[in-house]
Amino acid sequence: MRWSILVAFAALAGLSAPLCLGLAPVGAKPIEYKLPSETSAFKPGPNLDVVQNNCTGCHSADYVATQPRGPKFKEDFWKAEVNKMINVYGAPIEQADIGKIVDYLVRSYSD
Repeated sequence: MRWSILVAFAALAGLSAPLCLGLAPVGAKPIEYKLPSETSAFKPGPNLDVVQNNCTGCHSADYVATQPRGPKFKEDFWKAEVNKMINVYGAPIEQADIGKIVDYLVRSYSD
């Protein structure tokens, strides 16, 4: 007896779904917005192509350009930043590219 109730409920739910879909607004438009202009570009250097291929899918060069600089913001800092992008934000960076990205950042942004 319970099985027949479940089948009847499933059939009723299946019949009501098309009716509910008919109530949705017609002609919904996609959301459009204009991104702000970038104010910086990645500096030229070895492995720039690796950085552009891995990093610009999530953020612009502005993000990198605004990171802290100075003697204590060298290789360890950039390794931690790249690993944060992978482990916290889910950046799909291949293991083979991590060292290349860190090397580029150390050379180009560790003033």
